[in-house]
Amino acid sequence: MSKVNLKALTPAQLEEYLKQLGEPAYRAKQIFKWIYKGQTEFEKMTDLPKALIDKLKEQAYISMVEVFKKYESELDDTVKYVFLLEDGNMIESVKMKYSFGITACISSQVGCPMGCAFCASTEGGMVRNLSWWEMADEVLAIERDSREKVSRVVVMGSGEPLLNYKELLQFLKVLNMPAAFNISYRKITVSTCGIVPEIHRLADEGIPITLAVSLHAPNDEIRNRLMPINTRYPLSQLLDACKYYIIKTNRRITFEYALIAEINDTDECARELSNLLKGMLCHVNLIPLNPVEGKPFRRSSPSQVQKFEKILLANGISATVRRELGSDIQAACGQLRRRLLMR
Repeated sequence: MSKVNLKALTPAQLEEYLKQLGEPAYRAKQIFKWIYKGQTEFEKMTDLPKALIDKLKEQAYISMVEVFKKYESELDDTVKYVFLLEDGNMIESVKMKYSFGITACISSQVGCPMGCAFCASTEGGMVRNLSWWEMADEVLAIERDSREKVSRVVVMGSGEPLLNYKELLQFLKVLNMPAAFNISYRKITVSTCGIVPEIHRLADEGIPITLAVSLHAPNDEIRNRLMPINTRYPLSQLLDACKYYIIKTNRRITFEYALIAEINDTDECARELSNLLKGMLCHVNLIPLNPVEGKPFRRSSPSQVQKFEKILLANGISATVRRELGSDIQAACGQLRRRLLMR
């Protein structure tokens, strides 16, 4: 008989499992708390009776992703992890240290199906969705390795979170649970390439997370070239969905915009983007491109990045240039996994 992975059970499922073992319901709450303290050994769950511990050792286990590779930046406190999953697949996560605490950037899929022209995550295509507990494992593994609590989570690693909607939603709930991570929804960001129906669906959930939309272009012509999803959900549909999200949640949307030399970084692009977003409750996060070997895209010059930002600000659009972290350890999405798979 195969053992049951207790981490893969929701609180209600864990309670039902304990009942089947003839245990009172409150044991489930005790075990759930231990799991989210990062504990994987039943013997160290000090408030459990020995008889239950013996049963659990025989019939169950608590998974934890394995740190396959770890890269620590010499420029800042960024740490890049390549985690090995139980089925042998690899995913990437990043720990970023800010003045307000630790942020974990986690993946939602193994690989990515979106095919964005400038991104390393899409190399090799989509392998599979991550379960909600595998996403939770990324956060737990970062906490265990760093011995620091994660205070913010961004689902911005490899994969398109809104194509893994059910698992994503359960993961968000676990992040927020006081017995688990106890992270405020307002300190959680989910990034999407623009899956319009799921943006509407997420807006209707009434969860006050921050939505980040990978925009990367001020018009359909450029976005079609960079992001295949735009041929299915063009900018007019995407922005309508974003406006719906803002109305339903009263939350500001972040638009991610990677600046690519001579493609989407011109002064005209900045003015066009200003007109596109005018009047919206939003912020533009300007990102110096992380070049990917074998792809024909160059990052914009620092002077052009500054000029682009100034044009947005002059037109009343809130914008900042993202601070680069971990550039010496290839901390951008998908770069390390891609390099390891190519070996």
